[in-house]
Amino acid sequence: MPQLNIDCEGPITQNDNAYELCKAMIPRGGDFFARVSRYDDFLADVEKREGYKAGDTLKLILPFLKAFGASNKKIKEFSERNLLLLPGAGPMLHRVVDLMPTFVISTSYSLYLSALCKATGFPEDQVYSTVLDIDRYELTEREEKRLQDLASEIVRQPIISWPEEVRDIGGLSNRDQALIRRLDEIFWEEIPEMGIGVLLSDVNPVGGPEKARALEDSLKKTGLSMSDVLYVGDSITDVQALEAVASAGGIAVSFNGNRYSIRAAEWACMSGNAAIIGAIAQLLCLCGMDVLDEVVTDMANGIGLLDALASRDVGPEFLDPLRPLSYEAAPRLVRINASNISAIIIESEHIRRDVRGCVGGLG
Repeated sequence: MPQLNIDCEGPITQNDNAYELCKAMIPRGGDFFARVSRYDDFLADVEKREGYKAGDTLKLILPFLKAFGASNKKIKEFSERNLLLLPGAGPMLHRVVDLMPTFVISTSYSLYLSALCKATGFPEDQVYSTVLDIDRYELTEREEKRLQDLASEIVRQPIISWPEEVRDIGGLSNRDQALIRRLDEIFWEEIPEMGIGVLLSDVNPVGGPEKARALEDSLKKTGLSMSDVLYVGDSITDVQALEAVASAGGIAVSFNGNRYSIRAAEWACMSGNAAIIGAIAQLLCLCGMDVLDEVVTDMANGIGLLDALASRDVGPEFLDPLRPLSYEAAPRLVRINASNISAIIIESEHIRRDVRGCVGGLG
């Protein structure tokens, strides 16, 4: 029996909860988050700094959210009020849970995942996420004012950029090297000296290697192996989990993914409706883990994806929501290889922005 492990933001919801919290609570908070997220991308993917992992943005922003009044209650209520499911995601989750063991592995805060479970009925004990209790932490008036000033400084900075071939800070322009060093001072020198700085050591975002460890933990619960896993992710935080599944012979799928997830995955799926994830899950249950190659062969011979799935008894509960979609929104499934990866990145990132709006450009 296969097992589904799926990211939340992207494959299930259209939100970027952390970005939206910053935008709602911090002046020019969207600009603030974009700059911190880009810094995160550099540390995790380019410099590969020891002790830092993709998704640690979610701890870096917490002192600032606290300084602008964030509380457990506010975060929970905001998350419930603004939860935006991808079309088809609610029914897909409900049905897939009955098909196979299913776990959500998300870098997002636990308060946001609680909102997801409340809205969809998904069992909370099958969720891995970044545990957060922001009310535990005290913030002095002096620290609050200093963090507010630092937030204003960060939003005035340009966004860091680098050429594709850069592998360390020495490859950056003088301006961007100075920006990295200034952010290093803020996040790794000044804030850790504050009382609120304990947030940076206490909170451990479930991103990068933590997602791979969550995946391994879920397999201990089910007794299945990595080769039985259908993993669906979309971002830099999914890279290690996607790589682990792909190397073990499982099914590693980038769903409306960015370049980071596509480089790590074996399959790219692009769709404006999450029902296609349920269709793939049912297909694997019916026909085994090798069947996707047969489906791609059918498509090369002129058979449409949905017809190829229907011919293998994938049910109308998954396929019917996909049939009315326009050509642009119709689901696509592609095996990634060296010859097509550049084109897939362009197509997937375009669809990602169409489906998720401005947050689709974040790492």
